[in-house]
Amino acid sequence: MPLLTVGFDLDMTLVDSRPGIAATFRALSARTGVYVDIDAVVSRLGPPLRTELAHWFPAEQVEAAALAYRELYPAYAITPTVPMPGAVAAIEAVHAQGGRVLVVTAKMGSLARLHLDHLGLAVDEVDGDLFAEQKATALRAHGATHYVGDHVADMVAARTAGVPGLAVATGPCSAEELRAAGAELVLDDLTGFPAALAGVLRLALQE
Repeated sequence: MPLLTVGFDLDMTLVDSRPGIAATFRALSARTGVYVDIDAVVSRLGPPLRTELAHWFPAEQVEAAALAYRELYPAYAITPTVPMPGAVAAIEAVHAQGGRVLVVTAKMGSLARLHLDHLGLAVDEVDGDLFAEQKATALRAHGATHYVGDHVADMVAARTAGVPGLAVATGPCSAEELRAAGAELVLDDLTGFPAALAGVLRLALQE
């Protein structure tokens, strides 16, 4: 068997960043004077930052807004963010099998690393600023054997990389949407991941 290497999405998979993202968008709105519906923003986390900003800013202002948001992010988003239920145990389960843990996220890698370091999540590699099919490049480069995420785009990433997509219904996408996007397994949250991983590995050994 290849070395177990499990990739995880970040927002709403490993961490609940909604309070921090909400705080950052409030600060951005205060700085720019542009109205942002915070509840709408945090209800659809997953796509790249510029995709969300385009809902609120004219096209010619999106890039400047993205720079301002990322400047504000460390001060507003890191402290309020908490691990998702089961996140710590999920990472430990991979390491207990001698495996490696990746985070592959649409968030900038440096900002993702701030979250992981602050929460003490023992991740081996981080690749950021990637979404949907783009994530497959990082998954292949690191030899990922599985990818775990909460968004249909994460299942697209897994399928493009040719690895099983394991979904958690903790983000904006329903279990039905995740299955339709190709999820091999859909969990309510990461608390079920250690048992699911053990089952996946048992099946692999039998093949």
